[in-house]
Amino acid sequence: MSSSGAPSRKTLSKIATNRLQKELVEWQMNPPTGFKHKVTDNLQRWIIEVIGAPGTLYANETYQLQVDFPEHYPMESPQVIFLHPAPLHPHIYSNGHICLDNPSDKHTASMCSGTHSDYVPTIRPSSILIFFELAF
Repeated sequence: MSSSGAPSRKTLSKIATNRLQKELVEWQMNPPTGFKHKVTDNLQRWIIEVIGAPGTLYANETYQLQVDFPEHYPMESPQVIFLHPAPLHPHIYSNGHICLDNPSDKHTASMCSGTHSDYVPTIRPSSILIFFELAF
């Protein structure tokens, strides 16, 4: 731990760096509708703007997702949380943590309170956002 008490983040492996660079280029060439990657110099932490879809409770609202990629991405799942203020939604806790769990669909990534039991390395950041399109 660092002197500030926060755990130090390990740097990305070469495989993780190459994969994220490729995914970022793909995102920039074909961005998912309703989502905008805020450009930073930190490949390990993406900030994504989520724009509420027209005709929904979240229309004209903008929220921010923080996606933290672990050292061994894609073999380990990223952590995805909403930054404050998080939207009011039954699957989003007040601290921004997300619970996307559909027990009837075994192909859905389970992301509940930091657990990712159904995560597979072929899921890309843009694929994860499909879950938010359904909710927003």
